[in-house]
Amino acid sequence: MSIAIADVEAARRTISGQVLRTPMLPAPKLSLLTAAEVYVKYENLQVTNSFKDRGAFNKLASLGPSARARGVIAMSAGNHAQAVAYHAARLAIPATIVMPVTTPFVKIEATQAHGAEVVLEGDTVAEAQIRAEAIARQRGLTFVHPYDDPLVMAGQGTIALEMLEDAPDLDVLVIPIGGGGLIAGNAIAARSRKPTIEIVGAEAALYPSFWNALHGAHRPLGGATLAEGIAVKNVGVLALPIVRELVSDIVLVDEAHLERAVNAYLTLQKTMAEGAGAAGLAAMLTEPERFRGRKVGLILCGGNIDARILASVMVRELEREDRIVSFRLTIPDQPGVLGQIATRLGQLGVNILAVEHRRLFLDVPAKGAKLDVTVEARDRSHAERIFKALEGEGFQPMWIDTATMME
Repeated sequence: MSIAIADVEAARRTISGQVLRTPMLPAPKLSLLTAAEVYVKYENLQVTNSFKDRGAFNKLASLGPSARARGVIAMSAGNHAQAVAYHAARLAIPATIVMPVTTPFVKIEATQAHGAEVVLEGDTVAEAQIRAEAIARQRGLTFVHPYDDPLVMAGQGTIALEMLEDAPDLDVLVIPIGGGGLIAGNAIAARSRKPTIEIVGAEAALYPSFWNALHGAHRPLGGATLAEGIAVKNVGVLALPIVRELVSDIVLVDEAHLERAVNAYLTLQKTMAEGAGAAGLAAMLTEPERFRGRKVGLILCGGNIDARILASVMVRELEREDRIVSFRLTIPDQPGVLGQIATRLGQLGVNILAVEHRRLFLDVPAKGAKLDVTVEARDRSHAERIFKALEGEGFQPMWIDTATMME
């Protein structure tokens, strides 16, 4: 294999005092949610808010004076970019980062804030890599690969060493997998420390690159995913044999479970997780029986999520839980009706979020109107009581969703 436990131990010595030893804490609320005993490694507390600090510093610290003077280049959807930019600045190494044009602005801005030159190229990390490699050849820069590099992989593997020191009786680690650097490094470390521990990968269903590689399949790749940090089309050449040997399985997680996991970290753990960072928890929610009753270690590997996306995720989860619901009412178009409805909703303990008249629908009389009302409810049963009350008032309510409201 491309790295051994000795490489991970050497990386730990290199990054000691330079990268945070993040807390590993029990998560009782997530345990209740998943019916497992869950422990979380909070890598979102690193300076750049992701585990990438470890591998980036380990790689940059290995460079000689001439390579440092010429500078480094990397391609990344965001977290690796920030880590390379931050630690390059600390070590006085010029850094250039090529990022896909689809990268969330919060990650672009954070990378530039560390003093790196940012080049936007392509829709995917693979397209960004082509440009980064070309610039590296032209300028004589050292290429710092986000996952397919032994020093980077070894740096990431230091996470598992810390996890098993803090919780040595873990049964399984569930680790997000994109290019494979994180899971490969940690599989080497974890299985060296505890040969019986199981390693499970959590991969975005829209980008099943490793799943395809391990199963000889050809599932399609592509689409807008909340987990853009693990949305890769090319698996790591160095990581693949390690994953094939040491990872027992890969769980494909869809967008709904990724959203649910991001929301759970925020509302239950009061901590920020991006889509890729929450993929391990999403895997537990996808296949709960696999993990039921076991001691599970999760790596919350990144917290760099766009505030607008996070707000959308939270509202969508409220809708899924029927805590935000919308009804379309048929009403007479006359004074006082809206007040009557508002009063009745108030009596039901409802907070009104939005109201919109729709007078141009052809399925109502000319002297009638449709009224779309969005309200906060306590739960599904409360929403059903609201519906029945409106029905009893003769407003012919219909349940509607956001897409319907936009018709």
